[in-house]
Parts: sequence; structure tokens; C-alpha cells
Amino acid sequence: MVSKLVQGSELVDFGHHLILGISGPTLSEDDKRVLELVRPVGVLLLARNFRHGHPYESWLESLKLLIADIKKYAGRAVMFISLDHEGGWVVRTPNPITRFPYAAVLRERAEEVAHATAIELLSLGVNVSWAPVADVHSNPHNPIIGVRAFSSDPQEAAEYAGAYARGLARAGVIGCAKHFPGHGDTSTDSHLELPVLPISRETLLQRELVPFQLLCREKIPMVMTAHVLFPAIDPVEPATFSRTLIAELLRGELKYEGVIVSDDLEMKAISRRIEEEDGIAEPFNAGCDMAIVARYLQPKIDHVLAMAQTFSRTLRENPIFAENIAISQKRIDTLLKETTMPTVAPLSKEVLEQHSRLAIEVAL
Repeated sequence: MVSKLVQGSELVDFGHHLILGISGPTLSEDDKRVLELVRPVGVLLLARNFRHGHPYESWLESLKLLIADIKKYAGRAVMFISLDHEGGWVVRTPNPITRFPYAAVLRERAEEVAHATAIELLSLGVNVSWAPVADVHSNPHNPIIGVRAFSSDPQEAAEYAGAYARGLARAGVIGCAKHFPGHGDTSTDSHLELPVLPISRETLLQRELVPFQLLCREKIPMVMTAHVLFPAIDPVEPATFSRTLIAELLRGELKYEGVIVSDDLEMKAISRRIEEEDGIAEPFNAGCDMAIVARYLQPKIDHVLAMAQTFSRTLRENPIFAENIAISQKRIDTLLKETTMPTVAPLSKEVLEQHSRLAIEVAL
């Protein structure tokens, strides 16, 4: 539980850097409390936040009310409303939102599909898409990336991921390159355990990093870190906690200036580390600006409030941490100023039919 010595206003320190999961299609009392105390800068919508099986206008109105309540309790007029919506099996929304095919088949039509996808996301009030996947499908036995990647060829993966990012941006949706520095060659799933990828720095540069290099040059607004250990580059810390990979490689060598966000901190690959004393500070010490806490496995809020308490204490007691967080805050504020809150509204039958035809054409 949160100490009585920590005031709610101090918990907001963490909220400025938090993308939070919401428990259902309406706000629970826990949701309301954590939104009020922590005031997250954004939320992550999951399948549980949509009323599946209901008519389009009905579930859309429910979503509209949910987003309005999130903004109300968080006390924020503008927030990052985000969704995992890559296509293929990574789609959370009910019908009639178009289920576009997975990335590997999009190829030359990636930008067109991304633009259509972005139009649909905006109609849902979503302004951040956790896409494109910038991983290279370099391991055919990878259990979690596979066809979510655009190609097994680094140059093709870069070309199509870049096109997808441009399609999102053209419609006004914030894109995010994931999972830095590359999840494509792993043989385990970071949702379940920590993958170890024993590739050389040379292989990383010549293969995994090629799409990220392009997306960094094109100034994609966000990059998401991978919960993957690269022992040849950092033998101790997985990428999300690694200054070598985040601060030195991504910020330093690739000269990325946008917002870096961790993948969900509740994923089993790293969740125990976060639960340790001062664990929440680790991704930020590595160079992350924001963190996702999806509350997927732990819908209760005690652990979120404990993270916020630890973050605030570290901010008060560690001047270097405070200095780095202040820089992160400027990056986030800059992106927020460029962000709009789209209006939740149904798309016309004609638009949905056009997108449905596009999805069929691409899949053929």
C-alpha cells in the first residue's frame, strides 16, 4: 500500500511517464482511484475495453464514454490513447473495424494499409498505434514475432516498416517502432520468460538494427524497447534496462531524439525485477522516457501505486535521476503538444467497405 507520507501530487511524477492499462469497458473504482492519484499521460486499450458482441454504434458509444471518463479522472485534456493494432492476430477491436492481414504480406501496400488503419484508429479516439513492428523475421522458429515482422530481409523490413510508419503519420496517428534492438531472432516469448539472443554486435548492426536505423532517421515519434538479453553487447541487463543499448546505442549512435517507451513492465521476462526495491527506476536509468503497465495479469492497483511511490522517492533523492527525468519530460511534452484528441465517431459504410476490399486484395 502507498505510504501516507507520500501525497497524491507526488505520485503524479510517475504518471507523467506512464501508459496505463484500464480494467474493462467502464472504469472500476480502482481505475478511478489510480487515474486520480497518478494521472497517467496515456492509457493502453486492450480487448477487454471493448464491448464485443454488441452492435457497432453501441460498443462505439461505450468506448466514447470510457475515454471521456479516463480524461476526466486523469485530469488531462490531451493524452496518449494507444492500441496494439498491427493486423493479423494482433487486433483487439470488434467488428466492423477492419482486420487487415499481418505485416509480412503487406509489402508495397504497407503505407496504404497503414493509412486506412489510422483512419479507423482515429474514429476510435486512438492517437497512438504500437506499430510498426521493426523486427526482422530472422528466426523461423520465433514463437512471438514471425509474420508480425515485414520481412526476413533487413532491407525489406526497413523499407516496409518505414512505409507503414509514413502511412500512420500521414493520417495523424503516432507510430512506434518495436521491439528495439530486435526481437526477431529469439526462440522464446518475452511475455513468458526472458529471451537470450547470443548474436554478435556485428550481426546486430547488419541485421536487427537496419529497420530501426531507417525509422530513427525518419524521426518516428516513439521507439519501444525489447525485454531481451543480448549478452554480447550487455551481458547483464536486458535491453529495457540496458544503458549500453538504450542510452549509448539508440540515443548515441543512432541519434534518436524521440520518445522511448518500455514494453509492458508486467511481462514475465522482467516483472520480478520491477517488483524489487527501486526496480521501477531501472528502465528510466537506462534511458526510457515512458513505461507501459498494462495491468493485464494484475488488474489491482497496489503495485502501480507502489511503483509511483518508489519513482517519486528516487526523484527526490537522486539528482542524476531527476535530471534525466526532466529531459524525458521535455520530450514527452513536446510530443503531447503535437498530439490531438480525435473524436470517437462511426465510420461510414462506404469507408468500411473500401477498407474491407483493401484487406482482401492485400491478403490474396
